[in-house]
Amino acid sequence: MRFLQKIWILCVVLPSFLVFSCKSDKKNNAVVSEALPKDCTLCKAPSRTAEIRAALMKDSSTDTGTDSAKMVLLKGGSFEMGSKNFPDARPIHKVTVSPFYIDVHEVTNDQFAKFVAATHYITVAERPLNPKDYPGVPLDKLKPGSGVFTPPNHPVDLNNPMQWWTYIPGANWRHPKGPNSSIVAKGHEPVVQVCYEDCVAYAKWAGKRLPTEAEWEFAAKAGKNYPTYYWGEEKNPGGQSMANNFQGEFPYHNSKKDGYIGLASIEQFPPSAYGLYDMEGNAWEWCNDYYRPDYYAHSPQKDPQGPKDSYDPDEPGTVKRVQRGGSFLCSDDYCLRYKAGARGKGEQSSASNNLGFRCVRSKR
Repeated sequence: MRFLQKIWILCVVLPSFLVFSCKSDKKNNAVVSEALPKDCTLCKAPSRTAEIRAALMKDSSTDTGTDSAKMVLLKGGSFEMGSKNFPDARPIHKVTVSPFYIDVHEVTNDQFAKFVAATHYITVAERPLNPKDYPGVPLDKLKPGSGVFTPPNHPVDLNNPMQWWTYIPGANWRHPKGPNSSIVAKGHEPVVQVCYEDCVAYAKWAGKRLPTEAEWEFAAKAGKNYPTYYWGEEKNPGGQSMANNFQGEFPYHNSKKDGYIGLASIEQFPPSAYGLYDMEGNAWEWCNDYYRPDYYAHSPQKDPQGPKDSYDPDEPGTVKRVQRGGSFLCSDDYCLRYKAGARGKGEQSSASNNLGFRCVRSKR
């Protein structure tokens, strides 16, 4: 069901949501959700259809450029991938990755703007919507846009994310929170409101690619194997905030303890042992892998590329890709998926103002 449809029929039909379930098992060769344990939380975000396509995108397949991003070479090696704390991140298994280069930070607004200027690329959130993809939604409601975090000013039921997510026409990478917002003077913030397709187009232009999920986790763990946080066992060692996430009572009161309510500019928090910034918090990051909660049970050891197709028991038939690292909205009250080994997921044509990416390049 399309997110725009969900908004329109919210009072009639219970919407389906993208749910990061914290409990699952196998049944009839599929994975189904179970009741959540008391110490687990849900992460929910709206989906945007995988079918949105338009003829407005200029074919930039022959265009190449450079994003000027600093990269570091990771020599590759073996590590223990996964986490015992999240069912879809089990079993913990040994993985070996080949050497690769990875961006030191998430792709920024300035970098993405350079790509758009060179190729005239139009992101998914900016393209017209096809009425055939949104049956039952009046034509005057079918306006390009995307999901925006719009927090209430009071406590709400955390099982209903539509109380803090809103589809806003005109929301896109240039206007992350809607047409009245802007990225002026925010060139060093991560670009957001980008779908999987947008990130692949950028990476191709830059002579790079999106990381595999295994590469992303190898980079995030930085040679360590802490079970709780990528940086160690304490959330704020020595009182220092290590990542940009949500403090306070989610979603209505952010105490700004880490210095930020929304996105932070790149390189504002301590880098990892590999010199990488914001591998947790700030903005979710797209990976190239399709998402399946049961993939780790039969993942190959050497350079796994992810499953051959997508399956999410919460939204069967919806094509999803892996997302990693969490965002400024991750809260111990609501979403723990910024923690070590945790996995995120998102419908591949969905975007939001807490979702970005970084690139990698294979070592030749």
